[in-house]
Amino acid sequence: MSGDQTAAGDRVRVRRIPTGDLTKLEIAAIRDVLWSAFDDEDGGMREVDWQHALGGMHFVLDIDGRILAHASVVEREIHVADLPLRAGYVEAVATAPREQGRGLGSLVMVDAGRYIGEQFELGVLGTGRHAFYERLGWSTWRGPSGVRTPDGVRPTPDEDGFILVLRTATSPSLDFSARITCDSREGDVW
Repeated sequence: MSGDQTAAGDRVRVRRIPTGDLTKLEIAAIRDVLWSAFDDEDGGMREVDWQHALGGMHFVLDIDGRILAHASVVEREIHVADLPLRAGYVEAVATAPREQGRGLGSLVMVDAGRYIGEQFELGVLGTGRHAFYERLGWSTWRGPSGVRTPDGVRPTPDEDGFILVLRTATSPSLDFSARITCDSREGDVW
């Protein structure tokens, strides 16, 4: 982080914290960041969205102990064509509104990307903010998307073009025009 992005003396740190190790105060601070960052135009942050962010690793950025940015990576099985991949799925990425534009979200996502590279065959996320992620190494999936249900694959055409992936050292060769599918879940499947 460059000197003009934070005041002199600020102590910026990004911590990796498994869901089970988050304190009640940390959870409350993260939730405050998320709910304040997502307004109704973005669909707002909902409780089901928060539930999607649990059960994995949280990337928590604080300055002098004040939590200002967050992302979560949870494990999901993603299929490319019929090939199942162990994926790190990114959820709940946000920076406190007054702190946006300072590079804090980038710091969180760089560390989340490193973690995905260490632990998973592929990173995946859904977004409409392509430029932010693409400059960090993410690529837009060009093929159709779908969700795997007990009745088979259901297309999710509204998600086409909004799914990004991050290749890792263990990613197989991927055809970015192939169908990509996720497991079914409550709320937004992607």
